[in-house]
Amino acid sequence: MAMLTVRNLPDDVHRALRARAAQHGHSTEAEVREILALAVKPEARVCLGDALAAMSRKIGLTNEDFEVFEQVRNKAPAEPLKFE
Repeated sequence: MAMLTVRNLPDDVHRALRARAAQHGHSTEAEVREILALAVKPEARVCLGDALAAMSRKIGLTNEDFEVFEQVRNKAPAEPLKFE
């Protein structure tokens, strides 16, 4: 795990962090980790798979629309790489 040092943190900010940590039953260090994680990795972030599925539903794509890919797909086995 990485370590992070924060220098020149104002005293009032440090006191507020300690108070917030106490309210949540955490150490100050654990509270800072939680704050940082929520800031950079919000729970409401969009996942690519979910976004693609929603877009497909919005334009009305069905499984039958993708069957054409199975029909035209090259089913011949791939040639192994040659390292000569």
